[in-house]
Amino acid sequence: MKQHEKYIVRCIELAERGKGFVAPNPLVGAVLVHDDKIIGEGWHQQFGEAHAEVNCINSVSEINRKFIVDSTLYVSLEPCNHFGKTPPCTDLILKSGIKKVVIGCRDENELVNGVGVKRLSAHGVGVIEKVLEEECKDLNKRFFAFHKKHRPYIFLKWAETTEGFIAAENFKAIKISNSEVDYLMHQMRTEEAAIMVGFNTALHDNPKLTARNFPISKQPLRIVIDKRNELLKSHFLLADEFPTLILNEIKNEKNDEKEFLKIDFHENWLHDFMQILFKRKILSLIVEGGTRLLESFIQSNLWDEAIKITNRDLNIESGVKAPQIQNEVSFKKEIGNNLVEIISNR
Repeated sequence: MKQHEKYIVRCIELAERGKGFVAPNPLVGAVLVHDDKIIGEGWHQQFGEAHAEVNCINSVSEINRKFIVDSTLYVSLEPCNHFGKTPPCTDLILKSGIKKVVIGCRDENELVNGVGVKRLSAHGVGVIEKVLEEECKDLNKRFFAFHKKHRPYIFLKWAETTEGFIAAENFKAIKISNSEVDYLMHQMRTEEAAIMVGFNTALHDNPKLTARNFPISKQPLRIVIDKRNELLKSHFLLADEFPTLILNEIKNEKNDEKEFLKIDFHENWLHDFMQILFKRKILSLIVEGGTRLLESFIQSNLWDEAIKITNRDLNIESGVKAPQIQNEVSFKKEIGNNLVEIISNR
């Protein structure tokens, strides 16, 4: 592996530690290298707090601070050059006397795109770009989709039997995914901003939609369609303490962590709802079912990745059919008796 790539890989590893905590900001990691030795590391840890470059430079020990001016700063994403919750990272880089910066990819946010590179270059800093560019773009696929498409990055997710059923007759819930897959899916919930289900799934499955099996307390915003407000207050989505957005045709109302949002469910309502999520700075959304809701997203071409879980040991003769996607599978892995497939819409 080339030297620059080695350190950008480390930047990506650091950046991933911020998953679930920095949105609507991007994930960013940074390392400071002197004589092929890392003397500082940092990542964006929490929205509104210090960026990766700041944490990296501040992490340099007192004995190594004299080497900063002769070091190379590696960053997975172009440094910002504007005031937001924090000052521009380009200011700190220039103030620190760093003369060389290696960047994974540019920030496609119009406030930043190319501006950070331009300012650093104008002040004599040597800038190298596009090191593991695709990997760095993939790291922030949610952030880039949000700014390009003006909607969240959308994951469709469901589990089905060997014959392609997601539930038994009359929407009766059946256990399909195994405990190891459940753990991974709960981890995913901690990393995404919101999770959504349709009315029948909420009514018959009574899901919690929390990350209770993963040892991190961060929970996604839960979204449920309940047009006529028919869900009982005893349903988990309405009874517990976690934030829930209830899409309905009747009222706008907020009670503690439960918000009722009145929606016009016309033919293209999903596109309008995506704009609402965009304005609320929801960078990512998991759609977990049922089939009707999943197919609505598919037919509207409002999805980026689909996660399909198939239980190879579970056989039923009839039930609720799973959605169908024609795109090719980009990744597959067997986890116990479950086959997990990822389908990309790129």
